[in-house]
Amino acid sequence: MPLVDIQLIEGVFDDDQKRQMIEDVTDTMVRIEGETMRGVTWVRVQELASGAWGIGGRPMTAADVKAVQRQDG
Repeated sequence: MPLVDIQLIEGVFDDDQKRQMIEDVTDTMVRIEGETMRGVTWVRVQELASGAWGIGGRPMTAADVKAVQRQDG
């Protein structure tokens, strides 16, 4: 039984986006191993407080991530 953890900074993704992540990851496991995997694939979305996640020695906040998203979009 696969267990997939998705760790996110709190406040970056809304509930619909998190639900889509769960569905898409599950569908990916099913494509790889077959439909029998659907009922035994666990996907957990874990959110860390804004600022409790660091990249390159610097804390990242939800606002930082959204600023990067705006630059890319």
